[in-house]
Amino acid sequence: MSEIKKIKNLKEFSTSADRFEGANLLCPGCAHSIIVREVLNATNDDLILAASTGCLEVCTAVYPYTSWDASWIHIGFENGSSAVAGAEAMYKALKTKGRLKQPDRTPKFVAFGGDGATYDIGFQWISGCFERGHNMMYVCLDNEVYANTGGQRSSSTPIGASATTTPAGRISYGEKRNKKDMMAIMAAHGAPYVAQVAPNKWKDMVAKIQKGFAAEGPVFINAMSACTTEWKFAPEDTISISDLATDSLVFPLYEIIDGTQLNITYRPKNIIPVRDYLGAQGRFKHLFTKQNEYLIDEWQARVDAKWDYLQRREEASV
Repeated sequence: MSEIKKIKNLKEFSTSADRFEGANLLCPGCAHSIIVREVLNATNDDLILAASTGCLEVCTAVYPYTSWDASWIHIGFENGSSAVAGAEAMYKALKTKGRLKQPDRTPKFVAFGGDGATYDIGFQWISGCFERGHNMMYVCLDNEVYANTGGQRSSSTPIGASATTTPAGRISYGEKRNKKDMMAIMAAHGAPYVAQVAPNKWKDMVAKIQKGFAAEGPVFINAMSACTTEWKFAPEDTISISDLATDSLVFPLYEIIDGTQLNITYRPKNIIPVRDYLGAQGRFKHLFTKQNEYLIDEWQARVDAKWDYLQRREEASV
């Protein structure tokens, strides 16, 4: 096993040798690039990377240019996971046959995809990779919408959000369904490590990414990626929005080991109302009308119930 990279402070972390260059076409304020850098800078190991079609892919690989200073491949919307799993299988086969030209190098295999490519279009490919036990990490850049193709809702879009295919208006309050629980679904595969992270809590993220890289088998990381364009907030407020998400417990930070052991990794000192998180985003502005305000109370009750469930499950160690 390779040595775990030691990171002393944020300055040292932020000035690590980037394998994801700053030049890209992502929207100003997009959290995707922050998350990708945090993942890649958490290790000194060689990396074999794949990306599904989405904001990250189309904005970082405009031929003949690329933002990736590492081995990287894109095939399609649904199969970023299969691409990197294929590379992992090939590496394993060549190693077994003694045909690796540099056998001492131990690359990590990572696939990135948005929530559309993860929760929806690519789900069966990801599930297959986890069922087969590939030694890889899958990182979902969860911005809760198909941001690259016009802002359509996905099964990650939370209830009440206004999207182009679930617009809020006179007869609708937007998305009608609750967000899919991908953390529970991926943990149910018996994966050795599943974790939820957010870019504003970089120490928590680095610790989880390093745990994921140290694990043997498929690892799933769900990363909250605030979207300035579709969530409708100012580009400079990305980290503030992320703070609201974690401190309101709308996006709790926790891990699940071997499909069962749940550990909460961040407990806000001052839990803020869900109302504050919703009110900071234009996609929820219609909830603050007399006819829809009851949904804010429902949101709060649902978040409280989920937090209570996570705490009880952690205490019970199941």
